[in-house]
Amino acid sequence: MELGEVVAERRIEGRAPDGTPFEVVIRFGAPRTDPLSDNDDWVCPHRIDGFGDGAVGAAHGVDSLQALLLSVHAVGLKLAESDSTFDWLGMPALGLTVAPGQPGQPAKTG
Repeated sequence: MELGEVVAERRIEGRAPDGTPFEVVIRFGAPRTDPLSDNDDWVCPHRIDGFGDGAVGAAHGVDSLQALLLSVHAVGLKLAESDSTFDWLGMPALGLTVAPGQPGQPAKTG
């Protein structure tokens, strides 16, 4: 699978178990309809450069937003499975998750 048009990118700092620092670049391709799906499902590719094999991975969803969100989640899981540690702006969560009640969340209505 090709990454295609990059719609989002994040640069994070990695640290190997021996303490050696390295840079990681995470890129997300534009979600697109999955040509292999009979149900008009979507796929969103991603690639992690500077860590792992640099292969393009992907996540699938019933629409473009679900595919994108699952792709972001998949990247977080890949990094969490590593013996290395990662940091983005001082946050070990890397800003790859958003929980209700955090800054930037929509206000409750009604």
